[in-house]
Amino acid sequence: MSKIITDKNKIKEVLEKGVERIYPNKETLEKVLVSGKRIRLYCGYDPTAPSLHLGHTITLRKLAQFQALGHEVIMLIGDFTAMIGDPTDKTAARKRLAKEQVRNNLKNYKKQASKILKFSGQNPAKVMFNSKWNSKLSPEKLMDLAFNFSVQQMLVREMFRERLANDKQILLPEFLYPLFQAYDSVALEVDLEIGGSDQIFNMLRGRDLMRALKNKEKFVLATKLLVDPTGKKMGKTEGNMINLDDKPSDMYGKVMSWPDSLIIPGFELCTDLSIDKIKNPRDAKAQLAREIVTIYHGKAVASGAEKEFNRIFKEHKAPEKVKSCKLREKILNILDLLVRTKLAPSKSEAKRLVEQKGVKIDKEIVDDWKKEIVIEKGMILQVGKRKFLKLI
Repeated sequence: MSKIITDKNKIKEVLEKGVERIYPNKETLEKVLVSGKRIRLYCGYDPTAPSLHLGHTITLRKLAQFQALGHEVIMLIGDFTAMIGDPTDKTAARKRLAKEQVRNNLKNYKKQASKILKFSGQNPAKVMFNSKWNSKLSPEKLMDLAFNFSVQQMLVREMFRERLANDKQILLPEFLYPLFQAYDSVALEVDLEIGGSDQIFNMLRGRDLMRALKNKEKFVLATKLLVDPTGKKMGKTEGNMINLDDKPSDMYGKVMSWPDSLIIPGFELCTDLSIDKIKNPRDAKAQLAREIVTIYHGKAVASGAEKEFNRIFKEHKAPEKVKSCKLREKILNILDLLVRTKLAPSKSEAKRLVEQKGVKIDKEIVDDWKKEIVIEKGMILQVGKRKFLKLI
């Protein structure tokens, strides 16, 4: 068993950096950590997509901080709850995921998380799956658990009130989602649950259930969220997330597209660097992008991604390596050309791109969707800022 670190400065950083709120309060949890008691904690990740994204790494980093202090850390894969889908902040019911899809989605989660958590060596983090206990709940046991909750508790949630007001469905499994997440805490017998601040409702239900069934205190630590200027969470639903399986160049470019308001939160939530270590405020965003790519792809790759970005956006050149596509046609309408080269999924999307002046051929904007293009060898198609294709 690893040694428990009780250094007050390190504990202070764990309980403050990137932290939104702690229940019942920070002081009580701090006393436990300073006492040298080894606690058991977890965070859950529903595999509703085939990759973790940068938002997930905020809680993974917090787990890693507790792991470094010597505490028992669990990365819980919500393979059961993913089939329901967390209704938090959702204005409509999610499409149900099949077991096979969930299994496929979670294949790389541990590998991706290993960039932050240690799964071997001294004090390794554990990976567990909540289907182990939730899929075995009998109707009688489920009823016993349900008696600890009320419909009124669920209806206080804003997204449910909005759906009722707009005559949209609220599926019964969505009502049960907080119950299943709450039961995770009981099944794991944890001392602490970590999650984003949008998960406070669900995490507190686990605290209630732990007290009711185990007569035990469960701490809740809610981390800050990475949000865009409108206050929306950076994630899969909003379509602005950075996936951990993104190409280094895409990852770097996406960070560089962030508004300046995200630079300081980005350093705080997504890296180990503090804002006072920024070498040059004017280059802070580039430093943040480089640091994030380094974490998941390595320093040399991050340097290459930065050079490629500068080549495209500062020097206004095409990437050094451009994918090619062979065409037999000599002349194609611009919409057909974009669809044939898979730079657009449909003619309607291709038309939108052209009308928004998002399409270039050899650096020249194409703004007429009726235009016929004479295909020439070596012609470079560009869609948006980062999609390039050479015709051969």
